[in-house]
Amino acid sequence: MRKMLAAALLTLAGTLPAADALAQATNPRNTLVVLREIDSDNYDPPRSTARSAGEVVYMMSDTLVALDFDMQTIRPLLAERWEVSPDGKTYTFHLRRDVTFCDGKPFTAEDVVYSINRWIDPATRSPVRWRAGPVREVRARDSHTVEYELNEPFGELLYQLTLFFASIVDRNTVERLGQNFGVQGFNGTGPFCWVSWTPRQELVLQRHPNYRWGPAGMYQNPAPQVDRVVWRIAPESQTRLAALQTGQGDVTQYIPAIAVQTLQRTPNVRMSQQANYFWDHFMGFKVDKPVVNDPQVRRAINMAVNRDALVRATWFGTAVPADAYLNPATTGFDAEAARLVPRFDPDAARRVLDEAGWRMGPDGIRVKDGQRATFLVYGLQTQAAQQYLQAVQADLRRVGLEMRIQLWDATVGWGRLATQEFDAFVMSYPYVTATDAFSLYFNSANRPTPNRMNWSDPATDAALREAQTAVDPAVRAAAIARAQRIIAEANVWLPVAREQLWVASSQRVEGVRAHGIYGVALYKGLDIRLTR
Repeated sequence: MRKMLAAALLTLAGTLPAADALAQATNPRNTLVVLREIDSDNYDPPRSTARSAGEVVYMMSDTLVALDFDMQTIRPLLAERWEVSPDGKTYTFHLRRDVTFCDGKPFTAEDVVYSINRWIDPATRSPVRWRAGPVREVRARDSHTVEYELNEPFGELLYQLTLFFASIVDRNTVERLGQNFGVQGFNGTGPFCWVSWTPRQELVLQRHPNYRWGPAGMYQNPAPQVDRVVWRIAPESQTRLAALQTGQGDVTQYIPAIAVQTLQRTPNVRMSQQANYFWDHFMGFKVDKPVVNDPQVRRAINMAVNRDALVRATWFGTAVPADAYLNPATTGFDAEAARLVPRFDPDAARRVLDEAGWRMGPDGIRVKDGQRATFLVYGLQTQAAQQYLQAVQADLRRVGLEMRIQLWDATVGWGRLATQEFDAFVMSYPYVTATDAFSLYFNSANRPTPNRMNWSDPATDAALREAQTAVDPAVRAAAIARAQRIIAEANVWLPVAREQLWVASSQRVEGVRAHGIYGVALYKGLDIRLTR
């Protein structure tokens, strides 16, 4: 069945209707057509958390620092160097002097001050303003020196400043366009410049003619190699694959899992993979709800689920089973915490439930003190979630646990996931470090969302605060390791899968290398070139 479906996807090139939105004989010379599944609501860096926004913003703008392909090394970008004060509260960034915005205006320290202050201004209503750290003041010491002063140390700052939310933008353009900045226009220092946007169809960029400051050590070329980039929306996976085969599209990271292996064997398609891709799937438990408030039930669930089998059946080799809460390649990963995550052992799961007093009922569902071992899981309606939740449901039934499933369309799902209606939920998310991930999900101050588990533990909070604020890297590492061990021992989550990132490109495209920051594959795209 799998081979038949993959083959069918790849033979659609000959069956596309002539009036299809992607139908054209060839793409314009030196124009890269990127195919993607969905659009963003806007392209204003601090006002959107969508990966689809980040894909384009990373090409239109720059941040002070960049994150290398290893997802650990911080590289200079707009800041050519920096120092950190001994108390960890002040970062001094020395800026490049050869940078211009797309409209030709020289880039200065005032642009950094304006962009960061706009990001953290409550009036901007940025959902990620916390990522800028506990800012006391950002000031220009001179035209090319910025002092970024914090109220307390924030060891995550450089990592957070690599994310597209921290992009530097032009004040004049923002003030001219107001709420339409990132909707009707954009002015950044990135390798490509805004031309036009037709929502739900395409966004067009053109090469920034002055750009020569790509992050050193990451790309062979400091300047873009193509003249134009068209980000084109193609919601159907069959359409994207057919367009790639026929030359109507050049590159996409939105590949159905079932087609990856076939594409690897396809002569006119090139594939790039990022091994250090931090995008994980998990099930979280509301620890104050009946049944899942029992730590032994959560432990048994972790033992009962065959992650290997469900990942093979759902992702067809494009994901690996999550045997820990974090990817081992991420900064701050603790191997001891990973060893605390229970392995697949359904017989042991049954013993754990027996010892905890959950007795098998006549209908095959366990009961304790009159409470049936049943719980409700919420999630967004995706093919992957639907498939793997059915596998989890079957595995749990075998040990006497009943899991009921309710999936929602994304238009209403996020609202539902902010309620207390459910007992467990499934989600996938990107992160940059261990402290980034755990501070987001396990800080008690983040209840009821994104800490949808309602996890409230003073020891966890203390460990996270120390991981964020300690000046000594060794102290920070020990603190975030402590937080990971607390969470793993409590089985607050069922880690499910770690996605892998694949990018497919057509025969005329060279130089594609998958990056993966915040789920974004192409990042700056500086080495991408077209052979015809």
